[in-house]
Amino acid sequence: MFGYRRIPGVPPVMVFRQDHSAVPAQAVPHAHDFLVLGFVVAGTGTVRLNTRDWRLRPGDLFLVAPTEVIDIDRATAGPGPVETWTAFFPPDAIDPDALRAWRDHPLLAPFVRPGGGIQRIPVPEPERERLVGHFRELERELRERRDGFAEAALARLTLLLVEVRRLAADIPGGLRLRDEPLLADVFDLIETRFGEPISLRDVAAAVAVTPAHLTTVVRRKSGRTVQQWITERRMIEARRLLAETTLPVAAIAGRAGFTDPGYFSRVFRRDHGVSPHAWRRDARA
Repeated sequence: MFGYRRIPGVPPVMVFRQDHSAVPAQAVPHAHDFLVLGFVVAGTGTVRLNTRDWRLRPGDLFLVAPTEVIDIDRATAGPGPVETWTAFFPPDAIDPDALRAWRDHPLLAPFVRPGGGIQRIPVPEPERERLVGHFRELERELRERRDGFAEAALARLTLLLVEVRRLAADIPGGLRLRDEPLLADVFDLIETRFGEPISLRDVAAAVAVTPAHLTTVVRRKSGRTVQQWITERRMIEARRLLAETTLPVAAIAGRAGFTDPGYFSRVFRRDHGVSPHAWRRDARA
């Protein structure tokens, strides 16, 4: 198990661009106590992650949660080198309070999707250069270390994680690929009705299971509750409206599915650390 090595005065995040043409010497199966993002830019091959061989293809984004086993010794490359970007960071890099409860942090939600602690997201070709741009800018801040680089690097990491969240937004499609039709139906329903008053009981009735059974399945498969997923989808819409419209916060709350603007503001501050007004101001700065 490798722990994250923190350096005083340096933000807790590392990023590398690599061309893998051979397996590193003395490679051994290992795990980390930190989160890993790996993006395949070019080349093909395979790598063993948590006892499973994963095919590497251009456009594949891998999310590896802490304690998952990576067996580099079982990695193979195709005809040419595999070009990748990789970022490593402990959960508290973006939130000091996220170290123990990182699975509940909105920006880290993609790391706890169904299928275990390793996820693969196929990135559409038009989106790949923007994703690489986030890795590249993060690497530049850490390498050049200009004035304010620590704050800038963490801001770049946040933008990278926001991009990952957006890429992971097609939850139902990914779940069907993993043969999880019940969860896919749940997220389809949330996507369709998040703007309405909707409860766990409503979702359970729509997919023809009991609320207790649905709660157990969703938490076991995704690490979160149905209500947490509903709230998260509403927050995605709220952030979009805050950034793209001039609607008052009360109107945004209603469109995002919150009947009480005061409750919306409290939940938004809890999840983002700032009020909706402040978030909108910062997003447009």
